Amino acid sequence: MSNGNTSHVISMSQAGTLDGLFRERVRRTPELTAYKAYQEQHGEWRDYTWAQMDRQTARWQAALEQDGLKPGDRVAVMLRNSPEWVMFDQAALGLGLVTVPLYTQDRADNVAYILNNAGCRVLLLEGQEQWHDLQGVLGDLRQVVRFLAVNALPAAGSDPRLKWIGDWLPEEGGETRHLTSAGNDLATIVYTSGTTGRPKGVMLSHNNILSNTEAALKVLATGHDDIFMSFLPLSHTFERTCGYYLTVMAGSATAYARSIPQLAEDLQAIQPTMLISVPRIYERIWGNIRAKLDEGPALRKKLFLLAASVGYARFEHAQGRAPWKPSFLLWPLLNKLVASKVLARLGGRLRYALSGGAALPPDISKIFIGLGLPILQGYGLTETSPIATANRPENNIPASVGPAIPGVEVKIGDKGAVLIRGPNVMLGYWNNEEATRALIQSDGWLNSGDTGHIGEQGHLFITGRLKDIIVLSNGEKVPPGDMEAAIARDPLFDQVLLLGEGKPFLSVMVVLNADHWQKLAKAANINTDAWASKEAEQVLLERIATQITEFPGYAEVRRATAMLEPWTIESGLLTPTMKLKRAKVMEKFNAEIDRMYAGR
Repeated sequence: MSNGNTSHVISMSQAGTLDGLFRERVRRTPELTAYKAYQEQHGEWRDYTWAQMDRQTARWQAALEQDGLKPGDRVAVMLRNSPEWVMFDQAALGLGLVTVPLYTQDRADNVAYILNNAGCRVLLLEGQEQWHDLQGVLGDLRQVVRFLAVNALPAAGSDPRLKWIGDWLPEEGGETRHLTSAGNDLATIVYTSGTTGRPKGVMLSHNNILSNTEAALKVLATGHDDIFMSFLPLSHTFERTCGYYLTVMAGSATAYARSIPQLAEDLQAIQPTMLISVPRIYERIWGNIRAKLDEGPALRKKLFLLAASVGYARFEHAQGRAPWKPSFLLWPLLNKLVASKVLARLGGRLRYALSGGAALPPDISKIFIGLGLPILQGYGLTETSPIATANRPENNIPASVGPAIPGVEVKIGDKGAVLIRGPNVMLGYWNNEEATRALIQSDGWLNSGDTGHIGEQGHLFITGRLKDIIVLSNGEKVPPGDMEAAIARDPLFDQVLLLGEGKPFLSVMVVLNADHWQKLAKAANINTDAWASKEAEQVLLERIATQITEFPGYAEVRRATAMLEPWTIESGLLTPTMKLKRAKVMEKFNAEIDRMYAGR
C-alpha cells in the first residue's frame, strides 16, 4: 500500500497564506484530481482538478467584488461539505475576506446571533429548506448584503438580497486574485460554545492554521497518492484543518461523502486511504458489527474476538511494548477469515484513521487496531487550530492522545490543567478581550480547561475537566450548568441533571414540582401517576425545548426521565451547600440512564 507520495508537499514558507497555499498547489499539480463529489442528477461521481477549482474560484471572486466586498469583511458559509465550500472559502481568502463557517443544522436564532456578532456581509447556504428556516430572523440581518443559494430556489420571495449562484456567478472570472496579506492576518472566525450559552468567535490567522497543517504532515506523511473521505462538517475545525487545508498542502484528493447513512456505500465506491472522524462514527460501525455478531452463530463471534485479540497483541509487539507470541502464527488465517473482510467494508485501502473532537473509548480503538486499521487519536481545541497532540504511527498508545505535535508545547499546570503554547494558539476571541485574557496567560500559555497527566514518551492522558463541559460523541461541547439553569427556569422542574458525556445526544433527569405537575397532567389529559410514561416524556421534552432556545442547535435534549422524589442532602445526592453531586445521582439512577441510551 502506498505511503503517499510526499514530493509535492508545500511548505508553510512557500505558501505564505492559506490562499497562497492554494495558488501554489494549482501551479504545481494543476491536472491532478483535487475533489470528488457525487452528482445526484447524473447519478455518478465527478472529479475536479486543481486547475478547474482555480477557474471556478475566480468566478466567485468576480461576483463577490461585484457585490462591493472589501478586505476584512466577514462572509459566512452554511453549506454541507462540497467543492463549492472550498471555492467560496478560497475566493474569500484571496480577496482578504474573513470566512465564518456555520453548521448546516443550526437553529435560526443561533445563526442570526453569529451573523450579527461577526458582522457578516454575505451568507452562502444550501437552498430552499435553510432559506425557509431563516424567514423569522431576516429582519434582524440588515448588515447582510447578499444571501446565496447553491441549489435553485423555486420561489425566491421578495428579498432582493437572495440570489441563486447560477444567476449570480459570471461566465468567466479571469485570473484568481490574491491580495497581499500577511500570515498573521485574520483568516477565519470559528464560533464555539464555551461555558456560557452564547458561542464565542475564535479568531484564527493564516499562520495559526498553516503551522498546524505543516506540523500534522510531519506526524503523518501524506501525499498525492492519498484520497481522504470527508464527512465531518467543514465547520468543525478538525475537518477543516486535516481534511481540507492539509490535503491542499500535500496534494491529496478529497471525496465528499453524500451523507452519514450512505457512508458505507461511499467508502466502497471511493476506497479512501485516509479517514478523519469523531468517535461517534467508529462507535456506530462497531455497533453494527456487534449486532450482527450477536445475531449470528456463537463460533463466528468467537472467531471475530480472537482475530481482534491476536491482532492487537501483534500491534503491541510491533510497537515494541510486548513480546512475540505463538498465537501470531494464526494471523494469516484470522486475517483472511475476519479482519480483511471487515476492512473491505471500509473500502479495503485505508492506511490510517484519525480520531479527535472527543475521547475514543479504548476498547473500540483496540478492536479496529486489532483488525488492522491503525486509528491515531489526537487532541486539541478550536482555539489551537485545532491540533495540540497526536499519536504517531510508530508511537501509538490508544489510551492516550499522543505527545505534542512539532512546534507545540504542552505542560500540566495548577490542578492538573492541560496548558498549550505554540504558533497554533488563536489570536483571541472576536470582540471579547475579557474571555481571551481568561484563557490565554500573558506568557502565551492557553488553559485548555481539561485536566490530564503526561506519561511515558511525552504522551498526554486526558483525565477530566476543570469545569464541567459535556462532550458528545460527535465532539460538540455543551455546558451542563448553564443548560440546567435554563431548564430550571420553568417552575415545573425543581431539579435538573443534564447527561450526554461520550453519548450521541443529550438527555436529562428531572425532579418535578408536584403542584405544577398536577396542573400540567390535568391540562394534557395525562394520569398524574404517569410521570414516567412516554406520553409524559414528550410533554416534558417540549417544555424543556422552550427553555433552551438560546443554546446552539446541536444542544437538543432528546430523552427525559422524570421523578417526584427530590434529591436531598440526606440521601447523599446534594452537598451541604446544596450543590448536586453529579456522580452520585448518575450512580443511583444508572439503570434509568442506560434505558435512555439503549439501542442508540
